[in-house]
Amino acid sequence: MPMKMHELRELIRLVNESKIEEFELENDGTKVSIKKALSDRRAVVADSPVPEVQPAEPEQVNRVESNPSPAPAMEATSPQQPSAVIEEEDTNLHKIVSPMVGTFYRAPSPDSDPYVDKGSRVDEKTVVCIVEAMKLMNEIEAEVRGEIVEVLVENGQLVEYGQPLFLVKAD
Repeated sequence: MPMKMHELRELIRLVNESKIEEFELENDGTKVSIKKALSDRRAVVADSPVPEVQPAEPEQVNRVESNPSPAPAMEATSPQQPSAVIEEEDTNLHKIVSPMVGTFYRAPSPDSDPYVDKGSRVDEKTVVCIVEAMKLMNEIEAEVRGEIVEVLVENGQLVEYGQPLFLVKAD
């Protein structure tokens, strides 16, 4: 039975979040190959063609490029430049980073207040945002005690694994 799209997406996400550079899987005539490029982390997915389409050449592989990460242009427009200046001034800043690739949300629902704002006090268990990955809402905790000094990501923005989301002045 061919691999379902949600299984393929999960596989891409897992490889993307790991240190694995290349992964191949062959199952029931379907071949999947995922390779990370060093510069932009593109995954290359290959699937053997349907026999009815090209029965004479089963070795031929159709290539489909998918990019599980947001476009580099989005990252360039994120407000990360001011935070670099703040970071130089105070070495006591902690970065809260995204533990996965997904969509960043500041509030539990569109009509709710944000979990935290600039100036909010947080402790290790304070939920600061949600990162949605594959229709799952993952609450992200501060993991540090202190004050939010900068929100680095816009609501609804795609985020990368390890991307800084907040700067916290640790106590």
